[in-house]
Amino acid sequence: MSHRQSFLKNLWLSANALRLGMNLWPPFVGAGIHVLKIAPDYREVRVRMRLRWFNRNYVGTHFGGSLFAMTDPFYMLMLMHNLGRDYIVWDKASNIRYRAPGRHTVYANFRLTEEQIAEVRARTGGGGSFEPTLPVDVVDHNGRIIATVEKTLFIRRAPGAAESSKLAG
Repeated sequence: MSHRQSFLKNLWLSANALRLGMNLWPPFVGAGIHVLKIAPDYREVRVRMRLRWFNRNYVGTHFGGSLFAMTDPFYMLMLMHNLGRDYIVWDKASNIRYRAPGRHTVYANFRLTEEQIAEVRARTGGGGSFEPTLPVDVVDHNGRIIATVEKTLFIRRAPGAAESSKLAG
C-alpha cells in the first residue's frame, strides 16, 4: 500500500487556498464552522462557530458534535505542512471535555511551536513513530472555556523517506 495519505496532500495548497476550500467543505458549512485564519507557515489556525438554529442541541446550546468537529483536522494538517512529504501524519484519537454550555459564538485557536516540530523530528528520526497529544480550548467571546479537546496524532517518517533525503542531499 502506498504511503500517500490522499491526492490532496500532494497538492500542497497555500494556506489561504486551504482556508477557502475548508470554508466550502460541506461538513463545515453544515455545522456553521468557519476557518478565519490559517497562517502562511501553517503554525496558527483560528476557527469560529456561531450559534445557529442548525447547530443547537435540545437545550439551546452548541451541539457537542459540532464543537468536536470544529477541532478535528487542524493539528494534523498543520503538522503535515510543517513536516513535509517525508512524514505520515494521522489523527489517532480525540477526547473532548465539556466545561460550560456554549451559548454564543465560539472559537478555537491552534498553535504549533518550533520546539514542538523539532520534538516530532527528533522522536521520529530513527524510524519510529511518535504519538503526541495536543490540546486546544474552545472558548466563547469572553474567553470562557466551553470545551477542551485533546488530539492524539500518529506521526512517522514515510517508508523510503530517509533514503530519498540522503539522495537529495
